[in-house]
Amino acid sequence: MSNLLESYAEVVGADIVDQLRQLAEPLRGMKVVHVNSTRVGVGVAEILDKLVPLMCELGLDTSWEVITGESDFYQCTKSFHNGLQGHRTMIPEHLLRAYEETNARTAERLRPVLEDADIVFIHDPQPAPLMELCPARKGTWIWRCHIDISHPDRHIWRYLRGFLTGYDASVFSLAGFAQALPHPEYLIPPSIDPLSDKNMELSQDEIAAVQKQFGLDSHRPMILQVSRFDRFKDPLGVIEAYRLAREFIPGLQLVLAGGTASDDPEGEAVYREAENAANGDTDIHLLLLEPDAHRTINALQRSADIVLQKSLREGFGLTVAEAMWKGKPVIGGDTGGIRLQVVNYHTGFLVNTPEGTALRIRYLLQRPGRVTEIGGKARQFVRENFLLTRQLREYLTMILAIRDGDTDRIELS
Repeated sequence: MSNLLESYAEVVGADIVDQLRQLAEPLRGMKVVHVNSTRVGVGVAEILDKLVPLMCELGLDTSWEVITGESDFYQCTKSFHNGLQGHRTMIPEHLLRAYEETNARTAERLRPVLEDADIVFIHDPQPAPLMELCPARKGTWIWRCHIDISHPDRHIWRYLRGFLTGYDASVFSLAGFAQALPHPEYLIPPSIDPLSDKNMELSQDEIAAVQKQFGLDSHRPMILQVSRFDRFKDPLGVIEAYRLAREFIPGLQLVLAGGTASDDPEGEAVYREAENAANGDTDIHLLLLEPDAHRTINALQRSADIVLQKSLREGFGLTVAEAMWKGKPVIGGDTGGIRLQVVNYHTGFLVNTPEGTALRIRYLLQRPGRVTEIGGKARQFVRENFLLTRQLREYLTMILAIRDGDTDRIELS
């Protein structure tokens, strides 16, 4: 067993890793390519950062490519993101042209790799047109959608669907996120990496150093939300909930920690809105972190009494599973993939309003025993359902199912 696989065996058990090796054996040597829009700052990149080397260690010839463009490309794809999640959005023709031209340039650069691959995973809308731009492709192309497109703007969905119908399969995080497409659709929730800098165990000295760096008082209660500064994450609603809860929880501190992704042009504006809403309150800490500040985020999550993810729309919300893995109860928006992770009253609470969020903050902080009980259940729930090895197992199983076509079962030696 390789050192990397051995490290995962120490967390999830040797039997889980043995199962991965058994699933991967018939696929040994297969060429697999993943394509997304950034290597840092978003959950997709964090997953691929470890998923790709694990697939390589299991014997699959796996690579990771990135589509990059100018500001018009990112403005267009951000509009796709908003529109697919239900906001009525009009995209100017020049932005659509920039989107198509960026994909055409990317296809010129990546065509030899993509056309030679046995399996190509195209992640989200940004690189969706690449398939039709690779006419000599020989392999299976899979569109992996990480966002909730259950109620998309119909004009945007009609436009994007034209690029997607020719794919061989699609993968969604939840059944409720999917749209009907003329090919097989698979359901595979995302996951977190228990060995990454963001999730590994940290010393108390390192945690205390991060608290000191940002002026946090370890003797006073602290609530935390980690996310990009994005309106769908509702940072203004979090600030309102904090202010309502503070009336009953003296000394409460709020940390809003995150950054802006390279493919999100709205991040800086949302940060300024949160800064204005904080209005100089010294117990509201707005932390604009670098994309690679993983150990800092880890320490902040371990410092918090409660972690929030008060999203208005959410594809999955990896920060929820991250906090639960650290034994923290999570108060999350009653939406999307958060519902898959937060079992109401057991691993946290689902909320819809700032008032409801404040009520749950008060409930937990006034009952330390419940914080410990819910946090313990949360960690076990992640261990059983949302670690990277589970997602890898399901990807391998899906590839085997696609390879074997209409057979009734998967045969492993």
